[in-house]
Amino acid sequence: MSSASLHQRPLHNPLNDPNPLSLPSSQTSQKSTSFLQSRTTLLLLLSLLVILGVFYPYIQFPQNGFLSYTSKSSPFESKWRDYSLSKAAAFVAKNNTLIVCIVSEAYLPFLNNWLISIVRQKHHDKVLVIAEDYATLFKVNERWPGHAVIIPPVLESQAAHKFGSQGFFNFTSRRPRHLLQILELGYNVMYNDVDMVWLADPFPYLEGKHDIYFMDDMAAVKPLNHSHGLPPPGKKGRPYICSCMIYARPTNGAKLIMKKWIEEMQIQPWSRAKKSNDQPAFNWALNKTVEQVDMYLLPQSGFPTGGLYFRNKTWVKETKGMHVIIHNNYIVGFEKKTKRFRDYGLWLVDDFSSESPLGRLD
Repeated sequence: MSSASLHQRPLHNPLNDPNPLSLPSSQTSQKSTSFLQSRTTLLLLLSLLVILGVFYPYIQFPQNGFLSYTSKSSPFESKWRDYSLSKAAAFVAKNNTLIVCIVSEAYLPFLNNWLISIVRQKHHDKVLVIAEDYATLFKVNERWPGHAVIIPPVLESQAAHKFGSQGFFNFTSRRPRHLLQILELGYNVMYNDVDMVWLADPFPYLEGKHDIYFMDDMAAVKPLNHSHGLPPPGKKGRPYICSCMIYARPTNGAKLIMKKWIEEMQIQPWSRAKKSNDQPAFNWALNKTVEQVDMYLLPQSGFPTGGLYFRNKTWVKETKGMHVIIHNNYIVGFEKKTKRFRDYGLWLVDDFSSESPLGRLD
């Protein structure tokens, strides 16, 4: 027998194995590991099913096929999400009248500034804030319960910041629909942009029983005794009335204008070539219904456009003591508007935020 034969490992013969069902240790180990992996996988699947069962009520399945998770609303949030325009109007209205603004979160400082000026005229109790996002809805109602409402669908507020953008168009295009809804509920409604400041009470200037009242957006000086009818069309075939300040009674005439305004916006939608907003459509609506509706142009001395008030110092001196509502238009951008208000002593939130029902907004 050779030395090689002495050191050769004998072959394993399963027929000679006293325990024919036993496996080599390496195979036993592999089977054990496989069993453990299968058990772990099963436990993971069970865990996922439990988690899915817990969170399923809060998972939305939108039409685009992507899942999105929405956290469960708190009782506070649920209350205001379900707060309808009819409930809000009934709660806020005084003498069947509402003062309305439409605000997204970015405009909250201007909302506060505007509110302070209205508090000073003792008309803030009839202010209803139409919030365009939930952050605004919750913040206003947290500090001033019942004075904010949201009207679905909710827009992406960040898209509404830039003047001339499609988001800005979408934001402003909802205005006539909101106002029409309020008129259909039977209320008088005053609408203001929040980049305005009240220097006096505007209600004594709403003379007579006209369907709708508005202010001119032209900077050209008018005589103090100017006509209160709709001004003649300008170069573009329509007048230049500002959609920033409107008072309407719940008459058929006022409702007709709102419906026509909505129609005109559908005829002239936003496009990259024509970055429109809601004001041209409002003017076309006025122009096309002037024979059917009783309209009233407010006095320029009391309701000047920003292009006149902030740019014509001589006129401001000559009409001192007559100014009622000042509009900070003819300028674009939050910072520029804020600076101009500060320069003219009209940015009230710096020193008088305690006068606002919202307090200081940081």
